[in-house]
Amino acid sequence: MKIYVVSGLGADFKVLEKIRFPEQHEIVFIDWLIPEKNETFPHYVARMAEKINGSEPFYLVGYSFGGILVQEINKLKPAVKVVILGSIRSDKEKSRLIRTGQLTRIPRLLPVTFFNERTTRVYSVVRKFFDPKNPKVLQYFQVRDPYYLKWSVEKISDWKFEESPEVIQILGDRDIVFPIKNCRPDYVIKGGTHLFPATKSKEVSLILREVLK
Repeated sequence: MKIYVVSGLGADFKVLEKIRFPEQHEIVFIDWLIPEKNETFPHYVARMAEKINGSEPFYLVGYSFGGILVQEINKLKPAVKVVILGSIRSDKEKSRLIRTGQLTRIPRLLPVTFFNERTTRVYSVVRKFFDPKNPKVLQYFQVRDPYYLKWSVEKISDWKFEESPEVIQILGDRDIVFPIKNCRPDYVIKGGTHLFPATKSKEVSLILREVLK
């Protein structure tokens, strides 16, 4: 069976490369697409879903923003199982920071230049929230198109979704991006920051072997 995997916001698959997925399955990484000008989230999800062969059974795995995306894809092309890493199952699990963005509409007001690679503002924020003690944190974030980053932050802020108990949620207990206090995860990674798929890969691998048999 195929396991379709979507990484996090701005992240390539380096953040997931240490995970040992179950060997009996074929792993297919779905790269982020650059959003079209003023593209709606449902339209974007449909374009990402085109890469999935819905005529045969498959699993979906998503990390961070990728966890949100695979849940949306699952509505179009239902998977046998959906697993989210460092992500949320509904808008009720959003952090206070993300809720503030939703209420104030600040993400929409930020200029695209705020997300420009030549500035340090976005990446200093990434370092602070994802794993402030990890000197290699920025190496995981290679998708740096400014419009893609701004668009994605807006969509995360605006996302609304009813929780599905069938979605399997794995969270780190030190995640600041999606705090565990707002969630009821199926599995907890002790000492895991938002980068736990990279820093706690052995624990994640064992869980995936149990879940994706």
